[in-house]
Amino acid sequence: MRFFIDNDDNVSRRYSTGRSRVTTPNEDRYLAVTAKRNRRSTASDLSDHGHDNFKADHVQTLRADYARRPVRCVPLTATHCRLRLAWSREHALWTPQQWACVRFSDESRFRLQSDSRRTFIWRAPGTRYHQENVIERHRYGGAGVLVWGGIILGSRTDLLVQIGTMTTQIYRDVILEQHVRLFRGAMGAQFVFMDDNDRPHRANIVRECLQSEDITRMDWPAFSPDLNPVEHEWDMLGRRVAARQPPPTCLPELRRVLLFEWCNMPQDQIDNLILSMPRRCTDCVASSGRYTMY
Repeated sequence: MRFFIDNDDNVSRRYSTGRSRVTTPNEDRYLAVTAKRNRRSTASDLSDHGHDNFKADHVQTLRADYARRPVRCVPLTATHCRLRLAWSREHALWTPQQWACVRFSDESRFRLQSDSRRTFIWRAPGTRYHQENVIERHRYGGAGVLVWGGIILGSRTDLLVQIGTMTTQIYRDVILEQHVRLFRGAMGAQFVFMDDNDRPHRANIVRECLQSEDITRMDWPAFSPDLNPVEHEWDMLGRRVAARQPPPTCLPELRRVLLFEWCNMPQDQIDNLILSMPRRCTDCVASSGRYTMY
C-alpha cells in the first residue's frame, strides 16, 4: 500500500525507501567512465557490455547526458595548434584601436538549396514522409554563388557576388585593386589586411601586388576559421537569407537578396564581432591552440 489512513481518516503518502538499486556504486562509476571514454556509444551498447542486470534505461540515467550532435570543426594537427597558439599569444593584448586598423576578409558560398539542419516544421505523428513535410534538395546542394566581403570597425566593403570559383587573377584584379587598395589609401600606413591561406591568396602575383601597393598583410595561422570574425558574419547573412519568405528560387534572385541583406546588416553587430578578437585569442590560448567556442 502506497497510502495509509490515520486515526482521523486522513490519507497521506506512506514513507518508503523505494525500490532497491540494481547496480552498486562501483558499477555506476564504471558505467560513467565507460560512457565518457566512448562518447559515441549508445545506451544499448553500454548495457550489452555491462552487468547482467544492466538495462538501457539504467545506463541512460547513469550517464546523466543527452544525445547531441557533435560540433563539426576542421582537423587540427600538432603544428596547426602550435601556430594557432603562437598567433593568439602575440595578439591577445592588442587594443581595440589596433584591431580597428585590421580589415578582415573571407569568401563563402551560398546555395539556392541550403543543407542547414536548423529548419524545423510542425507536423502530426506518422506524417514524416508526407509531401508537405519533406524538404527536397539536390545531393550536392544545387546551384550557388561565391561571395567575398570584408569588414572593419565602423565599416564594411561592398559584397562581391560571382558564379564560379575565385581565381588568382580575379583576386588580384577585382579584390585587391578595386577594394583593398582603396582602404589602404584612406587609412594610411596603419592599415592591415587579413586574408586566410587559400591558394589564390598566396600566389606570387598577389604577393607582388600587395608589396607594390605597400599593403601590410597579417600573418594568419592555417585552419583557423574560429579566429576570423567574418565567418560569423557569413552565418548571420545566411540566417537572414534563409528567413526570407518566399526564399530565392534562381541565381539572380539569390544575388539580389544577398546584396540587400549585406547592406542592411546592422553595423553594431559587425563591430561586436571585431571587438570579440581579444576574447577569441584568450580562448585559443586557454585551449592550447585547439578548438574554441567560436
